[in-house]
Amino acid sequence: MIIKTHCARMDHGGCGILAHVENGKITKIVGDPDSPISKGFICAKGLAQIERLHHPDRLLYPMKRMGEKGEGKWKRISWDEALDVIAGKIKETIERDGQKAISFAQGTPKGLELLLMIRLANVLNIPNISTPGNICHMPRETASNLTCGFFPIPDYSGPPACVVVWGSNLFQTNEEGILGSHLKGAIDQGAKLIVIDPRRTGMASKADLWLRPRPGTDLALALGMLRVMVDEGLYDKTFVENWTQGFPELIDHLRQYPIDRISEITWIPKEQMVQAAHLFSQTRPACIQWGNALEHNLNSVQCARALLTLMALTGNLEQPGGNVNRPGPPILRPGELVQSKTFPDKKQKILSPEFRLATQMGFVPSPLIVKAILSGKPYPIRMMYLQGGNPLLSYANATETFHAIKQLEFLAVSEIFLTPTAQLADILLPAATHFEFDDIGHYGLPHGFILARPKIIEPQGECWSDSKILNELGKRLGLAQYFWKDMGECLDEILKPARITYDDFKNIGILKGKWEYKSYEKKGFNTPSKKVEIYSQQLKEWGDDPLPTYRELPESPYSTPELYKEYPLIFTSAKDPFYFHSSYRNVPSLRKLSSDPIVLIHPETASPFGIENGDWVSIETKRGAIQQKAKLDSEIDPRIIILSFGWWFPERKDLDLSGWKESNLNILTDHDSPYDRMIGSTPLRAVPCRIYKAKGF
Repeated sequence: MIIKTHCARMDHGGCGILAHVENGKITKIVGDPDSPISKGFICAKGLAQIERLHHPDRLLYPMKRMGEKGEGKWKRISWDEALDVIAGKIKETIERDGQKAISFAQGTPKGLELLLMIRLANVLNIPNISTPGNICHMPRETASNLTCGFFPIPDYSGPPACVVVWGSNLFQTNEEGILGSHLKGAIDQGAKLIVIDPRRTGMASKADLWLRPRPGTDLALALGMLRVMVDEGLYDKTFVENWTQGFPELIDHLRQYPIDRISEITWIPKEQMVQAAHLFSQTRPACIQWGNALEHNLNSVQCARALLTLMALTGNLEQPGGNVNRPGPPILRPGELVQSKTFPDKKQKILSPEFRLATQMGFVPSPLIVKAILSGKPYPIRMMYLQGGNPLLSYANATETFHAIKQLEFLAVSEIFLTPTAQLADILLPAATHFEFDDIGHYGLPHGFILARPKIIEPQGECWSDSKILNELGKRLGLAQYFWKDMGECLDEILKPARITYDDFKNIGILKGKWEYKSYEKKGFNTPSKKVEIYSQQLKEWGDDPLPTYRELPESPYSTPELYKEYPLIFTSAKDPFYFHSSYRNVPSLRKLSSDPIVLIHPETASPFGIENGDWVSIETKRGAIQQKAKLDSEIDPRIIILSFGWWFPERKDLDLSGWKESNLNILTDHDSPYDRMIGSTPLRAVPCRIYKAKGF
């Protein structure tokens, strides 16, 4: 039997796959050639899903800690006992310290479970939910909502005549709803390609123009390109006059950004910057493929607004082959699912109300949670419920994160494997993989469609989906009126406005919204002025810059020259194409493809230290040191190195918590202010460091 579904939880998912099933087991996975999204494409992670499913180290039963935190002593317990303990701790904490003393936490969102976690928190009036939102997607999404009223998607079917790939590497990582194959199709049809990345990726090798900015200076580069376009009149005058607000103010604002100064800040030759502005503005239609790397500094929202301004000035918003609006299908709105109306004063009680955009999206930047646990200010966080996340690897300043997690009075973790963070739990809950339950993919994402991800096999052991765990925990807390008899009822409720059931949806496979171009001609943009708001009155009222304004990073050759003398290199980082953040380094086929954490170093930089290919290298900042293996790369700037993200060593039982700190780049990062003023982003990629040859571990 062959069952159609969609990939999930190996990355953000979306590729259509065919699962071959025999005697209740999945025996083979292949790409679905009929998928309108992926058209048969499948990556190594997608093929490795069977290994994940049947991995001998999967958590199969609820367990309770018996020894000290991290000691590795566990006792198998029943689901009833596990839920009773967690519900009891929630009630006890609320009675003693109030709802503020509890934090729910989510790793990279992968499905409905984040929304159901928010629902449970809202009906309990628990204000503090920690997600990666401040450094992942939300800076771009919230900036887009402020500026043009929608999240602009590259329209590769247009097709575009020019694509700017900025801080993104679709050929290796894909993104939710957008795959590398989509971009490749546009390039194959002749689209000009501009790649902005410190690394010569496979995509950069195909580029007509490759720009290597100093890490953390993307906003300055965008302002430089805008300056060229404004000075030379390289913009769509009709669109700007009729559909933008704040262009005269932008002209005045850009006077403080002369091209020579921008070139000095970004390390990009003036001629390349001018060439990029010319190619993007004069090749129509054009789109920008932006990525997560833009969000790892304190200019994240303003950087996104500058790129949105580039889209607007060239008249490429909502144009075929430009950046377009993709409304979703008529289903239950996420705001209704999360029961936001049951917690009307959440914005007043949340830990970080000063970060207006984070508060609007309902989450707290993770550094604020960590600091509240450690300091008790502005109030203490006593317990945490965590699903699908690994803060020891993914939160900035991993050392302080470790101390905070150890200090929690109670930690419950739902996971597939025993990650370093899960090893510190008081209660462990075994999570199902996506083949083991019915699910809806891409719900709540701004890409204009949802995907059916039906249950294919029975769960291993006693594994439950995260959504089922939250549903049952809600009922255990006396909130049955807000939850469902089973998750099938929940899925049907979400789909009810579309007048279909989940059984219908499984046969349909994908449900799209009504997509059209130039919808603004009928009703304007979804902003107060009904125009693209280059100048944001809302940001001004909130105390932020109404126009994109570059701020130098708190640690850089220009803001802290004395520190730079001690730490003369700058590190940035890259996600490994064979893993999903810190996940799956215990999957054999993937580990064979990427066996070690790699640091890219220019040969001129490595030579004085006697570092050669394959040597272990110590990378040190003022916060700590880690080790990764050297790979010499003559095409990166000699002033930077590029680290691998998310590394731990599940096979190393001799190391503390499976080697959580040996190669973990977040040992090197900081989580102190300054942050992005509106959403709380922190500098994770442009950090002064030094290197020397190491012995390994």
